[in-house]
Amino acid sequence: MGEQGSSRSDWERRRRLAEIFGDAEPSVTSDERDDAAPEARESASERWLRSQVPPHHGS
Repeated sequence: MGEQGSSRSDWERRRRLAEIFGDAEPSVTSDERDDAAPEARESASERWLRSQVPPHHGS
């Protein structure tokens, strides 16, 4: 790298590496996102169980 490489500041080096390789980890992971409605995440057995609750027990 020579003289130019040693004169770069740490943040410039990190910015350049991020441009080349991207972020190492996403800022928000898929388990932290709410991509689907709760009903869409339910399994078939959970939907069946929920449908078996009598009306007087609420939703």
